[in-house]
Amino acid sequence: MRLSKSDALKLIREADLKELGRMALNKKRELHPKKITTFIVDRNINYTNICWVDCGFCAFYRKPKDEDAYILSYEEIDKKIEELLEIGGTQILFQGGVHPKLKIDYYEDLVEHIHKKYPQITIHGFSAVEIDYISKVSKISYEETLKRLKAKGLSSMPGAGAEILSDRVRDIISPKKLSSSNWLKIHETAHKIGLKTTATMMYGTVESDEEIVEHWEKIRDLQDKTDGFRAFIMWSFQPNNTKLQKDGIVKFKTSSNRYLRLLAVSRLFLDNFKNIQSSWVTQGSYIGQLALLFGANDLGSTMMEENVVKAAGAQNRMNQDEMIRLIRDVGEIPAKRDTAYNILKVFKI
Repeated sequence: MRLSKSDALKLIREADLKELGRMALNKKRELHPKKITTFIVDRNINYTNICWVDCGFCAFYRKPKDEDAYILSYEEIDKKIEELLEIGGTQILFQGGVHPKLKIDYYEDLVEHIHKKYPQITIHGFSAVEIDYISKVSKISYEETLKRLKAKGLSSMPGAGAEILSDRVRDIISPKKLSSSNWLKIHETAHKIGLKTTATMMYGTVESDEEIVEHWEKIRDLQDKTDGFRAFIMWSFQPNNTKLQKDGIVKFKTSSNRYLRLLAVSRLFLDNFKNIQSSWVTQGSYIGQLALLFGANDLGSTMMEENVVKAAGAQNRMNQDEMIRLIRDVGEIPAKRDTAYNILKVFKI
């Protein structure tokens, strides 16, 4: 039977952590009986750090006139992609700040350049926040924006910018960002035109347990409708160097206990999501490993480059060999995947 919102709230607040882990692992085993845990070799490329949105939780963005503001040149992007290809990478996670002056033609040219020069690389790019602004500044619809980018070589879209899909929370932590309904609308539009996406959640700011569960319900409902989400990825807010911390709104990181508890309940509640990713980037490699016993079936990316979380003080690193070791240590079979979760190579125990 499908979990209700009240069921999920009760599990978050009252369930024994070990029992939650057992329940989530059993659910994972139903969906992934072969005990295969996947990962991907990719690179985050942040094409610009210039952003006008001023989110209180972000330590990465810069104003256009800041000394360290940048837009990467094609040559710089090419070099990053070539370095990724050298280590067997297959995907770039391609996103950046919401630049106030870049319109659809800039993004079309950029995607086309990468796709034509490196057709073997999957472009997993542009958050709903970027799509929302590109469409506004270019005076075109969400659908036209996405269709034009897809035609140039965009393969899929990440779930960034969801944070918590509650407008009360968003009004506090990111008042200039698109509404929760527009985030959902953009993902639904992407699914409609054949672009698969991921769903994300950043918790640990000012949200309530009820708002966390409502977030899950919204993405579960959309998944029922479109089957367009490939995975769910959840991470905790990193407060260092952010406005939310400086203003005293959020003072501390949430605990690893909280992360594992929410992860397990998400696996039970999101019954129409086959893949749930561990967030070792924010939690560290060993809690990331433990997440595999709390419902996660994917260890995410080797993250050849990561700048956004790093700017908030979290600098966890991992390479392919370490990922394979961590997966094996919990009795799972490691496998390298592509963006669509196709298995490229299985590393037998």
